[in-house]
Amino acid sequence: MAISKLDQMFDLLKTRSKKRIVAAYANDSHTIGAVSMAIDKGLVDGTLVGDKDTIHKVCAEEGIDVAKFVVVHEPNEIKAARKAVELINAGEGDILMKGLVSTDNYMRAILNKENGLLPPKGVLSHVAVMQIPTYHKLLFVSDVAVIPYPDLNQKTAIANYLIECAMMLGIEKPKVAAITASEKVLPSMPSCVEASILAKMSERKQLRGGVLDGPISLDVAIDAEVAQIKGVGGEVAGDADCLLFPNIEAGNVFYKTVTKLCGAELGAIVCGTKAPAVLSSRGDSSQSKLYSIALAALVAK
Repeated sequence: MAISKLDQMFDLLKTRSKKRIVAAYANDSHTIGAVSMAIDKGLVDGTLVGDKDTIHKVCAEEGIDVAKFVVVHEPNEIKAARKAVELINAGEGDILMKGLVSTDNYMRAILNKENGLLPPKGVLSHVAVMQIPTYHKLLFVSDVAVIPYPDLNQKTAIANYLIECAMMLGIEKPKVAAITASEKVLPSMPSCVEASILAKMSERKQLRGGVLDGPISLDVAIDAEVAQIKGVGGEVAGDADCLLFPNIEAGNVFYKTVTKLCGAELGAIVCGTKAPAVLSSRGDSSQSKLYSIALAALVAK
């Protein structure tokens, strides 16, 4: 059965084997608190890599039992990120999470050619699942944070990540909308041309497990009445599960609009790595961080 609310991920995880999350440079209360909540809910086991004294101090201040974690002492930010990745590669963790380490250093550890988490010729992308009060089901969106202007090959990978994540949450045949400014195939607009190619690839079963349509405008993708008025048919129009954005500007503006103006809750992960990686925004709520951990745990092999 498809999950319709983000907190339903918690119940689903309780039916599966528990994964271990490794937090890189977990010296801050937000990271420690989110991992602590996930452990208390029985979602994951947790390893904190960072300065041992700082971690113990934060736990004491927040009333968190430090004994619930495995603590790996590494006081240097860059080395802590590398150590967290090393633990994942050694099979001592299933999920990576960003702590107080800067995004640049976190990503460098992931992308390290010799000891990182990105397979050869892999495509790194960001997928968010959103619970929007004005939409009738969960909505998966990408890419809003990693690839500025994805080319056709990258969009193909992103479409597959969207489908994979949606299927992990119980959607048997995810409906992906390749978003552009118009539902018409406009040769002068590269995103429209690429969307039409992706749609043909989907028609010929070159995408894994879902159905993709495009080019398709946002209103047509999510509003059945608008789709009917504009005469756009098919499985996706008016009932999209996933939105594949043409570039990071479009995706990021949508992401921030629905969270800040529409009260959307979300979970988000980095896909394409050997293990899912939680990359929380500094503006994300503790609840969103918890949902991100749950999403990563569902996707983890």
